[in-house]
Amino acid sequence: MDIQLINIGFGNIVSASRVIAIVSPESAPIKRIITDARDRGQLVDATYGRRTRAVIITDSSHVILSAIQPETVANRFMISKEGSASDH
Repeated sequence: MDIQLINIGFGNIVSASRVIAIVSPESAPIKRIITDARDRGQLVDATYGRRTRAVIITDSSHVILSAIQPETVANRFMISKEGSASDH
């Protein structure tokens, strides 16, 4: 089994197989998800004090905040998937 890692900015990396969604933080439901994760102790802030631009939701209910655009994270995710498919 190959573990694919995705750079989410500033040298922070997440496991691609654990990611359920990559979303923008602007909507009220996503803001509620962030608040709930903070209250549960399952929020990981990887923004280094910068503005949150992407919210990554994992299969373990952890919520990860990133300072890079959701499209950029998704592109890195897709490039990683394509690379692993061609390796076999």
